[in-house]
Amino acid sequence: MIIIIIIIFCESMNRKSKQREAIIRVLRGTTSHPSAEWIYEQVKKEIPNIGLATVYRNLRLLKEAGEVSEMHTSNDTARFDGNTDVHYHFRCDRCGKILDLAEPIDATIETRIARSTGLKVTRHHLELGGLCLECQNLEIHTDNGLQR
Repeated sequence: MIIIIIIIFCESMNRKSKQREAIIRVLRGTTSHPSAEWIYEQVKKEIPNIGLATVYRNLRLLKEAGEVSEMHTSNDTARFDGNTDVHYHFRCDRCGKILDLAEPIDATIETRIARSTGLKVTRHHLELGGLCLECQNLEIHTDNGLQR
């Protein structure tokens, strides 16, 4: 039974559907880490009859296949990233924007943690938080008595 499910999953991932290709194209064409709803609105421009459930289903398949990654915002909204290379993120505490950081990856952190704790580390995720440039500018204008 499990083997049949795995075979069906592999076959469905190998069968690059028009919808899946459009979803990947949209995701890889942005660095904004969009929600499924935003992806749906963009793909719908190309494939008008696509349903939101189809987008969610394909995002799940793409995530399971390692083609996209998923992260959650503070209000638990799923956001998606088409950049599957290891990289760090910055999340704005005010507006929720997620930015990719072009900083070098600390390749030794997993080994150091494993050595010092005895844990078997298989992955890590680093996300910094604070205020993005736009929100900092809003804060400066507000502090100076200017209105938003």
